[in-house]
Amino acid sequence: MSRSFSSALLLLLLSGCAGQQAYRDGRELIAQDQVPAGLQKLQEALQQDPGNAQYRSAYLQARERATGSRLQQAERQAQAGQGELARASFMSVLEIDAQNERANSGLRALEREQRQGKLLADARTALEAKQYDPARQRLNAILTEQPNHAGARALLREVDEKTTPPIVESGLARSYKQPITIEFRDAPLKQVFELIARRSGLNFVFDKDVKADAKTSIFLKNSTVESAVYFLLVTNQLEQQVMDANTILIYPNVAAKLKEYQEVLVKTFFLANADAKQVANTLKTILKTRDVVADEKLNLVIVRDTPEAIRLAERLIALQDVPEAEVVLELEILEVKRSRLMELGVAWPSSLTLTPLSTSGGIGLTINDLNNLNQRTLGVSNLAVTANANKTDGDANILANPRIRVRNREKAKFVIGDRVPVVTTTISPGTGGFASESISYLDVGLTVNAEPTIYLNNEVGIRISLEVSNLGAATTTRSGSTLYQIGTRQASTMLQLKDGENQVLAGLINNEERSSGNKVPGLGDIPVLGRLFGSSKDDSQKTEIVLSITPHLVRTVQRPEAKESEFSAGTEGSFRRRPDMAAKAPTQMPGTVIVRSGPSAVGMQPAPAQQLMTPGQVPPALPQSVPAPEVAPSPEPAASPLPISAGQPVPLQASPLPLSSSQPVPVAPAK
Repeated sequence: MSRSFSSALLLLLLSGCAGQQAYRDGRELIAQDQVPAGLQKLQEALQQDPGNAQYRSAYLQARERATGSRLQQAERQAQAGQGELARASFMSVLEIDAQNERANSGLRALEREQRQGKLLADARTALEAKQYDPARQRLNAILTEQPNHAGARALLREVDEKTTPPIVESGLARSYKQPITIEFRDAPLKQVFELIARRSGLNFVFDKDVKADAKTSIFLKNSTVESAVYFLLVTNQLEQQVMDANTILIYPNVAAKLKEYQEVLVKTFFLANADAKQVANTLKTILKTRDVVADEKLNLVIVRDTPEAIRLAERLIALQDVPEAEVVLELEILEVKRSRLMELGVAWPSSLTLTPLSTSGGIGLTINDLNNLNQRTLGVSNLAVTANANKTDGDANILANPRIRVRNREKAKFVIGDRVPVVTTTISPGTGGFASESISYLDVGLTVNAEPTIYLNNEVGIRISLEVSNLGAATTTRSGSTLYQIGTRQASTMLQLKDGENQVLAGLINNEERSSGNKVPGLGDIPVLGRLFGSSKDDSQKTEIVLSITPHLVRTVQRPEAKESEFSAGTEGSFRRRPDMAAKAPTQMPGTVIVRSGPSAVGMQPAPAQQLMTPGQVPPALPQSVPAPEVAPSPEPAASPLPISAGQPVPLQASPLPLSSSQPVPVAPAK
C-alpha cells in the first residue's frame, strides 16, 4: 500500500516537473521565433497539466499570434486570385491549430469557388446553346450554396427573361398597351377622350362635375393609350376608377370625389419576424396611411387603403419582415491567480512590561509594597520570542467556457460569482428612533456583457465589456451594518471579427507585492545573522484575466435585390404609377390622319401618306373591310362621326391602324 502510494506521488511530481520544463522550453522557443516548435512544447505542458490556466493562457495567446498573421496572408492571396498560394497558407494554419474554423472556412471557400466557377461556365455555355433547363439547374446549384452569388443571380435573371411565357392580358390591359400618336391643341377635353375611346375600344364615363368646357393640349408621338389617359388625367386634375374590363370612370381629383369613388381595400399582414408596432409606424410614415391597426398579441397589421397603397405596403412589409441575423458567441475566460508568502526569522518582543506584585496578600498594592520593590516583587510580561519559518504558495485557476446565442444588435449578459447581501439600516427620528433594515444584493465575480452587430460581409462587430470583482475586507459601522470592500477590474472594447475568427484579449494583470519586517534595532540589519534578531514577511499576489472570443454566424443579414429595394411610389399627392414607358409604340406608324385648322396649322407640314383636311370637308365613309381594334368591338366610324367645331383648331393623329391615304377617317363639322 505504501509502495504504491509512493510510486503515484513520485509519478505526479515527475509529471509536474515535466510540464514546467516543457512550458519554459516553449516560451524560449517562441521568443527565438520558432513558433511551431514552441507551440508544440506548450501543448505538451498543457497535456501534462490540463487544468493549469497559466499554461492554457500562454498557449492560446501564442497560437492566436501565430495563426493571425498566416490567416491574413491567406485571405489576401485568395482575394488576389492566387488559389494555390492561399491553400498552402491555410494549410500552414491548420498545422498549428487543426480546429481553426477560419482556416477550414477558407479552404471550403476556395473549393466552393472553384466548383462554382465551373458550374457558372457550364451554365453560360448551355445558355448560349439555348439549353435553358441545364443552365437553370447549374445556376440553382450555385445559389443553393451561396444565395448572394452575383454572377449566378445575373445569369439566372437572363435565363428567366428568355424563358418567361407571355402574360395573358385582360381586355383593359390590351387596350392600354395599344400604340397611339395624338396631337391636340386647346381642344375640348371630352372630345379627346372620345377619340381615344373610338381608337382603343374603351368606354369613358364622366362625373357630372367634370367641366364640359374644359380644354386641353396634348402632343404624344409613338406612345400608348395608357400614357395618353395618364397625362390627360394628371394635367387636368382628374382621377379615374376602373369599373369593368373596358369601362373607366373619370371624375375630379378632389377630396369629396375621392371619398365617393376611390376604391379601398382591407388587407391583413401576418408577420413572422418583424414587430407589428414598428411596421405600422413605417406604413404611417411612408404611405401616410391613417387606417392602420397593429395587433401585438397576434403580431399582425391590418391596413385599409387604396389598391395602389396596399401594393406598396406589401413591398415595404416584405423588406421588413425578414429573419433576424443571429450569432453564437463562444467565450473562454481564464483567471490565473498566484500567491506567494514567505515569513522567516525570529520575532523578538517589541516591548517589556514590569508589574509590581503585592506581598501583603491583599488585592491592591500598598505603599509598603512600593517601598520594598525588588527582584521578587516585580513581575515581567511580553517576553515571548517566536521563531518564524513559513512559506505558503497558492494557485487558483478559474475557467469558464460559455456559448451564447444572441440576435443581431441585442445584448447578452452572463455572471459567474456570488451575490453578496448588503444590509442598510434606516433610523426614523419621528418614531422614537425606530430602526428598519433593508437588504440589497451585490454581484461579485465575473460579469461579461456582449452586444453583436452583424454586417453584410459576414463580419461581426462585438461591443464587449468584462468586469472581475472580488470581495475584500468587511467593516462594521456603529449602527451594526456590515460594509464590504469590493475590488474590481474592468475592460471594454469594440472589435470586428470574421465568422469563426478567434481573438484573445489579455493584459488584465493585478500584481501586488508587500514586504514587512520586525527587527531588533541595529542587530537585525546585520547580513545573514540579522535573521536571528528579526523576522521578515514577503507577500506576493498576481492575478491575470484572459478572454478568448469566437463568433459563429447562424444566420446572416439578407440584402434585398435592387428591384425590391427601389420602386416607384407615385407622386406626393397620389400613389398612381406612371405608365410603363418600355411598352411604347414602335417608331414607324403607317397610315395616320391629321386634322388641322386655323392658326394651329401654321408651320406644320403634312406627313407622308397623309391627307390634309379642313373642318368644312366631309370625307367618304371608312370601308367595312377595315378591321376593328382587337380589344373590344367599337362603333362603326361612318355611323358615329366625330363632331369638330369649325372654329376650333384640332390637330389629330390616330393610332396605327391599317389605313392608307385613300382611306380617310370621317370627320363631320359640328352643327
